[in-house]
Amino acid sequence: MIKHIVTFRFSGSETERRTVASKFREALLALPAQIPQLIDIEVGININPAEEWDLVLTATAASLEDVAIYSAHPAHKAAVALISEHKAGRVCVDYEI
Repeated sequence: MIKHIVTFRFSGSETERRTVASKFREALLALPAQIPQLIDIEVGININPAEEWDLVLTATAASLEDVAIYSAHPAHKAAVALISEHKAGRVCVDYEI
């Protein structure tokens, strides 16, 4: 099993960043019903104004191959398109559990 953790930072005002984060969160939470390789997903919006990262997702898949399938899936690409103009940073860690 693989844990796929990704943290995002968005550009814009605080209000703009929260709006983008909320829309992205809703799109990501819908993905397990659309992508069989995605076992589960949890998405959190940062509420700490002292920190610079806006959103974190934690997903579980059976293998790195399944993570790649999830990443290439059209539903995932549509979710990512929601943040394309606002993404200021991204960090990813995949590890075995």
